[in-house]
Amino acid sequence: MTTGEISHDAAHGAPPKGAAPLVSGKQAWGMTGLVIFLYVVNYADKAVLGIIAQPLARELGLSSSQIGLVGSLFFVTFTLGGFLAGPLNKYLTLRWALLALGAMWSVVMLPLVVSASLVMLIVTRMLLGLAEGPSSALMHTAAYSWHPPAKRGLPGAFLAGSASVAKIALAPILAYITVEWGWRAALVSLSILGAVWMASWLTGWKEGPFTATAVKKGTGTASTEPSVPWKKIFLTRTFISCAVLIMVVYALTTVVLTWLPSYFEVGLGYSALQAGSMFALPSIVGLVLMVTSGSVTDRLAQRGYRSRVVRIIVPGIGVLVCGSVLVFLPSIGTPGLAVAAVSIGYGFGAIVFPLINAAISELCPPQQTAGTMGVFLALMAVGGLVAPYGTGVLVDNAATPAEGYATAFQVIGALGIVAAILVLIFANPERDRAVIRGESDATAKA
Repeated sequence: MTTGEISHDAAHGAPPKGAAPLVSGKQAWGMTGLVIFLYVVNYADKAVLGIIAQPLARELGLSSSQIGLVGSLFFVTFTLGGFLAGPLNKYLTLRWALLALGAMWSVVMLPLVVSASLVMLIVTRMLLGLAEGPSSALMHTAAYSWHPPAKRGLPGAFLAGSASVAKIALAPILAYITVEWGWRAALVSLSILGAVWMASWLTGWKEGPFTATAVKKGTGTASTEPSVPWKKIFLTRTFISCAVLIMVVYALTTVVLTWLPSYFEVGLGYSALQAGSMFALPSIVGLVLMVTSGSVTDRLAQRGYRSRVVRIIVPGIGVLVCGSVLVFLPSIGTPGLAVAAVSIGYGFGAIVFPLINAAISELCPPQQTAGTMGVFLALMAVGGLVAPYGTGVLVDNAATPAEGYATAFQVIGALGIVAAILVLIFANPERDRAVIRGESDATAKA
């Protein structure tokens, strides 16, 4: 079977000879906006556990280890669900696959509202993880369908930045709802938000031209290219080293999602409402850096800079900064400085997501994007299997909660430094793309 490959001209924004004209920027970004809306809902569903963790723990009598276990079990099914992205993309259109997943998010946590217990909390969070697992790869595929490869850094930054938007815009609201009306009201409000997105998606979405489906229908802008064996993609040095890096950064993300409000409240002494509102601070830093790096690297790519420079070296240096800040967190005794350190470290680490995801999307033919991203993002979620529970164990066994939380961030920072060095040594998308496609030119030897 053959499908479309974005040509050099199309990749840089110009349609190849004889192809259908490219869509307008307004339409492309309008469709991308619908995907970003979904990503905001997606991350709000993830982040709500961190916001309701303390009142939920008080009501159900849960320890920090048990809350951490719930966070980690979510990522068990999230990881497994990631491998379903390829099959879902094969048998369903992006429109219906994402609609079905969004509907599941909207209802799966409601049983906990009716019957609260540790078992129900575990079951509902694991079902939510299974439904969210394929979503990130499919959302990236949907957004990428409206943007050629050389222009995917910025839309990728907005997608990754949706996590920040969820925490900046929604976390304070969810914290207020939780304080005023209880954690159940926070979960119900997210179900309503999911229903609003479903209505918007049904009335507004359609697939873009940079997909295999569009090429088959004669509406795409690409020439044909055969599929390649999956192992040729997954065994490249770029894929493997980037997977290690993104696992570590995602471990940091899952600790932030599960534990940051608790760290601010129990560890640093802020009130519940302050902690929920301050949850947004690392995300503000991350959003600014992600959008800035995505925009700048897209411009550099269009000017001829190699993908290794703009999508490997830049995020690699960002994680080095992240790790270097976090390893010193236990030695910081002032609450305000600790908040600043976590915010700066998280912000520099967050630039990994849009840039590394864009680099991985370059390795494969367009028809294999969803499958490749599904496996990559499922491996990414491995970081979430251990980190939330490990943090809970550290907190339960530390001299003080503040010491336990700071130690967890320190360990992740040290691992981030090691992973960043590995990526800077081994990852090279141009070289590995040429190897995957059987080319023997100078690019393959780079």
